[in-house]
Amino acid sequence: MADAKAADTPPAEPAGAQPGQRPQLFHGYNFKLVLDGINEAQFTQVLWAPIKVTPVRFRAGGDASIVHQLAGPVEYGDVTLRYGLTASPELWRWFLTAISGNPERKHVSIVMLGPGAVGEGVRWNLVDAWPSVWHGAPLDALGHEFAVESLTLVYESLSRA
Repeated sequence: MADAKAADTPPAEPAGAQPGQRPQLFHGYNFKLVLDGINEAQFTQVLWAPIKVTPVRFRAGGDASIVHQLAGPVEYGDVTLRYGLTASPELWRWFLTAISGNPERKHVSIVMLGPGAVGEGVRWNLVDAWPSVWHGAPLDALGHEFAVESLTLVYESLSRA
């Protein structure tokens, strides 16, 4: 009797992309940024520099014709955040900690929102991030754009959740 029920039950669908089905793509404009749980600005863009694993090449003692390659040091590229200028001084104060020579390290999460901008799709966590470059907003008396500043972050490691 148990075998008959098992035969009638369809197998569970495996996670991930399935043959003949397109995977759900995320929209690049549906994201939010979380700096230690605080939202101090409206972020308009996140620019990622590459993360690189530097190969270490060597030849084995007895076989000089083959060059072996091992994974070497990891170089995490900077992340540049563009945001609309507000009256909040918090991002500027954070940058001043780096200028003083004692940068305040924060955990920063970049969150892609799910379909329809509902819930989390993907989260990247930058560990021990601190600002290394600030660009002020271009000011133009004849322009009609929002004032947008940028802050470049360096960080120790990256994880994806």
